[in-house]
Amino acid sequence: MTPGTWLDRVLENDTLNFLVTNRIPRRLATRVMGRLSRIEHPLLVRIALAAWQRLGGSLRLHEARKTRFRSIHDCFVRELADGTRPIDPRSDVLVSPCDAIVGACGRIADAQLIQAKGRTYTLSDLLVDQTLAAHHRDGVYVTLRLTSTMYHRFHAPADCLIDEVIYVAGDVWNVNPAAVRRVPRLYCVNERAVLPLRLLDGRRLTLVPVAAVLVASIHLHFLDVLLNLRYRGPNRIACRATFRKGEELGYFHHGSTIIVLGTGDLRLADGVTEGGVIRMGTPLLQSVGPIAEAGRTTTLCCGHVMNT
Repeated sequence: MTPGTWLDRVLENDTLNFLVTNRIPRRLATRVMGRLSRIEHPLLVRIALAAWQRLGGSLRLHEARKTRFRSIHDCFVRELADGTRPIDPRSDVLVSPCDAIVGACGRIADAQLIQAKGRTYTLSDLLVDQTLAAHHRDGVYVTLRLTSTMYHRFHAPADCLIDEVIYVAGDVWNVNPAAVRRVPRLYCVNERAVLPLRLLDGRRLTLVPVAAVLVASIHLHFLDVLLNLRYRGPNRIACRATFRKGEELGYFHHGSTIIVLGTGDLRLADGVTEGGVIRMGTPLLQSVGPIAEAGRTTTLCCGHVMNT
């Protein structure tokens, strides 16, 4: 048997994959991995990166701003070199906030979304906010899965304002396809942050970064707390932050999933299909009508919202 063959079979077998990555003490494993990933030792880093390349695929480190890392965590949260992710400048286009594999996507049926074939969940269960859920009824959604080797930082899909984050404590199931097909309402039971974005034209866009086993830490640049298994509240965190299209919002400490929720006057951009690979800055959603409300425009000025 050649080296790695048995492990390749485990990773490729759906049932074994699910058992190996989920039927473990998930919270304990996540905390242990968090500590191990921060150990700063050159030999350990070289061995771990070699194993990571073997198990997870290409890390594409040639795109990184730096290629020598103090720890595995340092590599997890690596920044990209300038110019590696051009941002689509068109005003009617909302760009992907991250590099990802596209999961379930399409129209929201009233308030119901598809998790996987035969499994659904609702806006209210995901967002835990009825008013916010109402904004996205009959809207559009895209599930973006970040694998472990991908770039883990996420960015603003459009010029926007964020004035609140809703934190939801929960489990840390894996979010890979094997788990998505098996765990009911997975995104609604896992730890997550709900980021309501107000766009310049008054519409709503919501990002929901979902934590997972080995990655239950979400860093948001505009908050002074780290959202992880040790965070105990408050569940609604007030803030006031403005971002230009493509500016960095934060990062995962490994890989996970972001669910993007839009309104009914948006559609999937051309080429966005389930199973496809998308890069941060490329078109994700596109307007199907006028991009500004009649008689009203909104601009961001020095961190404040001004309506005219």
